[in-house]
Amino acid sequence: MKSWTSRPVPELPGSTPQLRLFDTALGRVVVVERQPEQSMYVCGITPYDATHMGHAASYVAFDLLNRVWRDAGVRVSYVQNVTDIDDPLLERATATGVDWRELAQSQIELFQSDMDALNVLAPNHYIGAVEAIPDIVPAIERLIADGVAYRVHGSGDEPDGDVYYDVEMAGKRSDATDAWTLGDVSGLGETEMLALFAERGGDPARPGKRHALDPLLWRVARDGEPSWPGATLGDGRPGWHIECTVIAQKYLPAPFTVQGGGSDLVFPHHEMGAGHAYSLSGVPLARHYSHAGMVGLDGEKMSKSKGNLVLVSKLRAAGEEPAAIRLAILAHHYRSDWSWTDDGFAAAKERLALWRQAIDNAPAGSAAVLVAAMREELANDLNAPGAIAAVDRWAQEALGSDAEKSPQDTALVTDAIDALLGVEL
Repeated sequence: MKSWTSRPVPELPGSTPQLRLFDTALGRVVVVERQPEQSMYVCGITPYDATHMGHAASYVAFDLLNRVWRDAGVRVSYVQNVTDIDDPLLERATATGVDWRELAQSQIELFQSDMDALNVLAPNHYIGAVEAIPDIVPAIERLIADGVAYRVHGSGDEPDGDVYYDVEMAGKRSDATDAWTLGDVSGLGETEMLALFAERGGDPARPGKRHALDPLLWRVARDGEPSWPGATLGDGRPGWHIECTVIAQKYLPAPFTVQGGGSDLVFPHHEMGAGHAYSLSGVPLARHYSHAGMVGLDGEKMSKSKGNLVLVSKLRAAGEEPAAIRLAILAHHYRSDWSWTDDGFAAAKERLALWRQAIDNAPAGSAAVLVAAMREELANDLNAPGAIAAVDRWAQEALGSDAEKSPQDTALVTDAIDALLGVEL
């Protein structure tokens, strides 16, 4: 699947210090080991609705990570999927009377235009679930052959043949050097897992499953649903978690550096994906797990059911500048839960105007100090609010300074704000 096109990233003198990043699985900030090439997988959208602020905040967060690595002088291999076949997409298509393929394509195009507008660097590989099915099918067949996946007999209106991952059997395997156990990524107990599993697309009450938390790997064909050839699995379509694992293992090293996404993906999505990876390869899927916080609206949870989504595309259509939207997001630490407010957005627009006013007044010698301060903040668990505060201080000093103005410093500050924060002045 074709991705959007990244804008050029200015190159800065020097480089970012070694990155420290909060690892969800470990529950603490860790030093991310230096490597000639870093790699990350960030879970993409299910394309049945427009990009809301929660989506935008997550992708901007991992765009910061991408930029910090690049500023450290390393290559970055970045993969993102798009779940272009799943129940929510089919349900929305039915409700709106639109063919599911047309709905998916229109929302993918809108998402990509939003990412381009927000100056989010494009992934090296942007892979749809449908195009990954030829790789997913043999992976599931292997899991069945290895005894960590099984078929469920039909009951009621459900046909025979759905394939599930056996979380207990997978956790008992001893042939991996550091075998996965359910809870390794999330740190949750079974009671918490069951509640989240039911809330986030799982089917704990499905008859015939060995364990309530076993996730779906392959859904055999149903009347009226799209399906694809599944070899020995029979026609059908893949489950959600196996999709990301197989794509990541095909396009990234094993293990890759960072698995990223919103905090609502910790369980079950990233937990199960980690298990699938161990079962398929005997090594971890990722070295580190990193998650962005949730975004609300005026103190309430943002959700489709409440009808209170803040959509990037609607803000853009109303004439709002994408750089201000991005700056409003960056004012909050990526791991924090926060709310979009009119006051917060107004503050971001005022900040952007202040920076633009100050940029032509850059005092000689001020840029290098600012760049060092921004880098130090971003190397400290992607502390964008700290980097923004450094620019704020610089802007106030520049506007109040009688020192000689420097075109070289103006250029360097402009480039640094673009390269490190992704904000174009």
